[in-house]
Amino acid sequence: MSLPRATVIIPAGTFTPDAAADSVTLDFDDRFRRRKRLETEASRAFLLDLAEAQVMHDGDALALDDGTLVLVKAAPEALLEVRGRDAGHLLRLAWHLGNRHLPAELQEARILIRQDHVIERMLAGLGAATAKVQAPFNPEGGAYGEHNHDPGHGHSHHHDHDHGHDHDHEHGHGHHHHHHD
Repeated sequence: MSLPRATVIIPAGTFTPDAAADSVTLDFDDRFRRRKRLETEASRAFLLDLAEAQVMHDGDALALDDGTLVLVKAAPEALLEVRGRDAGHLLRLAWHLGNRHLPAELQEARILIRQDHVIERMLAGLGAATAKVQAPFNPEGGAYGEHNHDPGHGHSHHHDHDHGHDHDHEHGHGHHHHHHD
């Protein structure tokens, strides 16, 4: 027997949440997939089978080919909350995080990133106030289409910078960017 397939993401706010027959709770990495076997809260297995990797946001639904709607819930994750002394300091901290290509959720008074002891030490050295928190993670989409909810953008880790030399660097959690002139 083949598994029901989810081929469409229905954005939150465009359906009645009560219409969902079941739900699935996923961390950010599992909410940014193209194809994966998933299991609902009621232990019903199905196959996520999208044309391309897309972000599923908290409150979206997956439409299964049998007509069932499965509500997507964002799972709390181990994150580091970053706060600055003031708005200008927070902007400078955001620049340092962005310079390292770290996925980050930008909010008015804080930035959320995945816990990383090396980055935490760097932030402390820059005068940031940090705290370990458990919260759903919804990082920014990025200029290169990464983690973008728009189905017209793909997930690409290749981009060019003119640094005058070739280099690779680690981005944690198996994500790598390769830079070329």
